[in-house]
Amino acid sequence: MYEDDPILGLNEAFKQDTRERKINLGVGVYKTADLTPSILNCVKKAEAQLLNTEREKEYLPIAGLPEYRLITQKLLFGIDSSVFEDNRVFTVQTLGGSGSLRVGAEFLSQTISQEIYVPTPTWSNHKGLFQGGGMTVKNYPYFNSETHRLDFDRMIHALEQIPSSSSVLLHVCCHNPTGVDLNMDQWKIVSELMLDRGLLPFFDFAYQGFGTGIEEDAAPLRLFADAGHQMLVASSNSKNFGLYGERVGALSVVCSHSESATRCGSMLKTLIRSNYSSPSIHGARIVSTIYQSDSLRNEWKVELGTMRERIKEMRKSLIASLSAKCDHDYSFLEKQVGMFSFCGLNSEQVSRLQHEYGLYMPSSGRINVAGLNQQSLEYVVESIIAVL
Repeated sequence: MYEDDPILGLNEAFKQDTRERKINLGVGVYKTADLTPSILNCVKKAEAQLLNTEREKEYLPIAGLPEYRLITQKLLFGIDSSVFEDNRVFTVQTLGGSGSLRVGAEFLSQTISQEIYVPTPTWSNHKGLFQGGGMTVKNYPYFNSETHRLDFDRMIHALEQIPSSSSVLLHVCCHNPTGVDLNMDQWKIVSELMLDRGLLPFFDFAYQGFGTGIEEDAAPLRLFADAGHQMLVASSNSKNFGLYGERVGALSVVCSHSESATRCGSMLKTLIRSNYSSPSIHGARIVSTIYQSDSLRNEWKVELGTMRERIKEMRKSLIASLSAKCDHDYSFLEKQVGMFSFCGLNSEQVSRLQHEYGLYMPSSGRINVAGLNQQSLEYVVESIIAVL
């Protein structure tokens, strides 16, 4: 029997709630300061341009829009990366980030490894996507729920025990659901360990630009690429271009040499052909139009920066308000980045918040910081304190 997705089911429950005072802090969608979704101005301009220049809506190639695939590689690895010079990367356009994870799972289960290790906790859909792709999903420790911080020592100890040739899922930045990331020194340790152990990194990169910046957020990927890792990268433009419903994503496979990349590309196209045949065209054209225009690309960077800064400011306000109103130590929130935060709430407290105060969030206590604004902040904080 089908079970409702915990995140999407939460959204449906929120819609059916007839109370005037209710706040959705669950679904991972960016909201403006008035808590409404919006379309980026650069996206509107790109769509207007496409309206005047598009002459067809034919099927894309199986691997996707060529210019979008190249742009994805530049955003991920940087324009000077050796993976370009050596032709060691093959990128396919997919149906959003979820599609890239699923295609990657099917690719791995039929080639390299049928086991993948994911962090505890991780995005709720990871397990289903990997299992659906034929993989066995196991866990490694990541977050310490007592200290509300990265459990790096236990993470490293666990990675040292994982059998060689296994795949390991890594969140590049803005870890979902905790908002707790590794620093670059820690990434270097993980990179060296995984190379030594013969482990295959599978990066999930859904939030480029929402952490510190477009280039800064990609630093772990580039570190691994420069170190000589073979790896997979599932990327998405749902968040950083606000194209949630357009399903724009990509899967990039970095190999040891160009011949391997070509062979991997052929297999990826075979998998896609038997699944959805080819990806959607409109979102990829939007991203490509923006990136290929100096003015639109610069406008996108400004708008993305605005979204990132609003989230940072709301997190600061949340910390200040919680700290001022109760004696709990919330300094751990300062280390969290991106759209999500863990405030240390348990499932019973989350249930009370929903039923008594109209605050909706997953049972894990994950809060979408972009679902807050200055007008709702005090009510949210007072409600949280009431259930502690």
